[in-house]
Amino acid sequence: MRDSALVLGPGEPRDHPAWDAAWRLTLVENLETLVRQLWQVGIGEIFIDGSFVEDKHHPNDIDGYFDCDPRRYASGELERELNRIDPQKCWTWNHAERRAYRGYPKRQLPMWHAYRIELYPHFTGLIAGTDEHGQPREFPAWFRKCRRTGGPKGIVQIVP
Repeated sequence: MRDSALVLGPGEPRDHPAWDAAWRLTLVENLETLVRQLWQVGIGEIFIDGSFVEDKHHPNDIDGYFDCDPRRYASGELERELNRIDPQKCWTWNHAERRAYRGYPKRQLPMWHAYRIELYPHFTGLIAGTDEHGQPREFPAWFRKCRRTGGPKGIVQIVP
């Protein structure tokens, strides 16, 4: 991914002088750390989206989700396994663990503070949010719509 348009930008650098390739590379390196941890505990289906996969010159972060077993998630086993690996011990999706960050209206998860990445578990029936009509949506559907324009968009699957 380091040599992709997601990091280097679309076309020639002179055509996109505001494109922040250095910041995007930092995000990719942070993402690699967390993805390797997921692979280490047997999670293989990982997807990213958000402004990082769009044409925003300086995305704030990388958002994503991964498919997992609901029992492993609900029991806390997955969180414990990941925190045994991660030196930051930042794997949690508990809303009470979110902290404020200067200049940001919403509170962020510990993994965001440590890596500027938010990766969420996904399994059938887990709701990520609601669409413009108030209908609940799981991550695949939630991520396939641009939040700024409401139009359809793709997502990126991370593969080993």
